[in-house]
Amino acid sequence: MEQSITNKFTKNSSAQKSWKDRMFDFAVYGIAILMILMIVYPLWFIIIASFSNPADVANGSVWFWPKEWKLDGYMELLKQDIIWRGYLNTILYTLVGTLIALVVNIPAGYALSRKDLFGRKWLSLFIIIPMFIGGGLVPTYLVVKAFGLLDTFWVMVVPFSVSSFNIIIARTFFKESIPETLWEAAQIDGCGTIRYFFTMVLPLSKAILAVIGLWTAVGIWNSWFNALIYLTNEDLQPLQLILRRILISNQSLLGTASGELASELRRLSEMMKYAAIVVSTVPIMCLYPFLQKYFNQGVMVGSIKE
Repeated sequence: MEQSITNKFTKNSSAQKSWKDRMFDFAVYGIAILMILMIVYPLWFIIIASFSNPADVANGSVWFWPKEWKLDGYMELLKQDIIWRGYLNTILYTLVGTLIALVVNIPAGYALSRKDLFGRKWLSLFIIIPMFIGGGLVPTYLVVKAFGLLDTFWVMVVPFSVSSFNIIIARTFFKESIPETLWEAAQIDGCGTIRYFFTMVLPLSKAILAVIGLWTAVGIWNSWFNALIYLTNEDLQPLQLILRRILISNQSLLGTASGELASELRRLSEMMKYAAIVVSTVPIMCLYPFLQKYFNQGVMVGSIKE
């Protein structure tokens, strides 16, 4: 009975749609599909280009599928031992750096969301200022050097773990999503601040943990400039910097070669360029589906007021 009423209501609602509503829906779906294609196709093109002959890519013969499958770029890239060392370094930097960022930013955001925090407004102002005013590269380098972090594992995960933006996002989440009455009820039961945070607040904060964790992980995974400035030891360099060095070396070899050797090096260089993008991008993209449920919820933090 209830199912038939629901079906009847749905049919009536669909029948009541005017042609203007249908045109609006058509336009919305059309724009959404167009935006999806604009995002997905470049990624797909990079993937098929990495398996294609560079000559076919250059003359525009490759659109949706490789004309001739070739693995030369991947074989040449992955047979170098420094690639695997860079992969291991990047994975370690990402895991440790994301954990440190969550440990630092989430409690700070929660503390600023509490109305009973002494000097809350001044602390918020102190955290917001670095979003607009930075010390610059040279002072930052001198500070990192003064702490003895140059050419160490920790230079990639500690100095830049605090993010004013992430703290503000976390503060907004706790302010809007965790009711004050929950803290009052916990106090009546004799629960302290630390126990309340770990046993009640964190289990209700999976969305913001996923969002900040994903943002931080992607940032660390793609980071190469910090490694370029602060790391000279090749054994500690991340994947992105190693790939950059390999591509630059290939370009240098092209300038010294000639004839058939130059043509072969150019072909391998082009294939390795696309393969390097795939190798460095796909692993972090595979992380997103597992966090999508929480990401969709947490990314809209503070956008809707009750």
